[in-house]
Amino acid sequence: MQATVTAARGYEEAYLAAFRARERELPGHADLRRAAIESFARLGFPTTRNEAWKYTNLAPFVKTPYEFAKPVPAGAVAERLRDFAFADLGCPRFVFVDGRYAPELSTGGAAMRSIREAEAGRYAAYEDNAMAALNTAFFEDGAYIEVADGAVLDKPIYLLFVSTGGGTISCPRNLIVAGRDSQATIVEGYAGFGDGRYFTNAVTEISAAEGAVIEHYKLQMESPGALHFGMLALEQAASASFVSYNVALGSGMARNEISAVLAGEGAECMLNGLYLASGRQHIDNYTTLDHARPHTMSRELYKGILDGNSSGVFHGRIIVRPEAQKTDAIQRNKNLLLSPDAVINTKPQLEIYADDVRCTHGATVGQVDQEAVFYLRSRGIALEEARRLLTYAFTSEILGGMKAEAVRSRLGETLFGRFGG
Repeated sequence: MQATVTAARGYEEAYLAAFRARERELPGHADLRRAAIESFARLGFPTTRNEAWKYTNLAPFVKTPYEFAKPVPAGAVAERLRDFAFADLGCPRFVFVDGRYAPELSTGGAAMRSIREAEAGRYAAYEDNAMAALNTAFFEDGAYIEVADGAVLDKPIYLLFVSTGGGTISCPRNLIVAGRDSQATIVEGYAGFGDGRYFTNAVTEISAAEGAVIEHYKLQMESPGALHFGMLALEQAASASFVSYNVALGSGMARNEISAVLAGEGAECMLNGLYLASGRQHIDNYTTLDHARPHTMSRELYKGILDGNSSGVFHGRIIVRPEAQKTDAIQRNKNLLLSPDAVINTKPQLEIYADDVRCTHGATVGQVDQEAVFYLRSRGIALEEARRLLTYAFTSEILGGMKAEAVRSRLGETLFGRFGG
């Protein structure tokens, strides 16, 4: 273990040196960046000694050198983007290549501004999160979306982040501010070309004012050789409603973190997740639902399908503060193992400090129902086809709730193809 830690510390020094070399080139936010790099230097990369990272070992990736990406001509990306199933969802699209905005590839008009114009760092706690600190120190670009009070967006806004590979690192940063009684749907997509090795370290901050309604989708479809870290930090005011669909299909190793604070009375939050892993993929989900005020409600459902020698993690925390009386929270994690060598580590967790609440949690791990397989085979369906149909049906509880029709249909086609349909 000591050798791993030593290797990690050496790699951190490389990032500190890179910050000193690039500090003057980074756009704005100088004080914020310095505070963040100081936090990163103090925290270091997380290891398995950290309870929150107990089942995710970053050591193989930490030892791998990455370089900060240089600008790539948009024309070279446009040709390959056409082959990506989720390139066009029929809505305003803003494309970022290796973390930098590419207006030539975007079709969204004026609905988005650069994060350089915003006050970033409001909600993502970089003081105690090394990966968020690394993003805060190095981000160059990202989306700043502000939805005016009372505005209702009739189409989703699609933020597409594309990595070109080649051993690069990019740190996209997004800030979404939804005004009072506004309504919006935001889609974040992350993809890479080929089997390339690269590192995406993304942070999205969302503020939902009183009565705001937000539906948020994250589609992680990185290349097999990629390392993906994504953090979503959310704060909700009174009576605000937030629904999340977090879908992880790609990358060799992925870590998705969601930190939601229900800071206003009557706030409602729903977290839905779907993660599929095969081969030697590793996908880690770490969520925190913080009920800070009374009469708040949360629902969480994460489903995983693991095959081959893949592994997964679900660690979900629900915190009920002493002031959060009448909290109503339900958390569920369901996992389907298609191979005897697949592994899932699941840890639903309740921390309740109030006495008038309704909170439940649970986790299940199983295989394809053999009785259901027998029933389908008795109707003339072949064994493998029956297993594929039942595996696809396992995802329907997540897909069925998606209101964004283009996302739901494209994702359904992708999943059905992945299961051999």
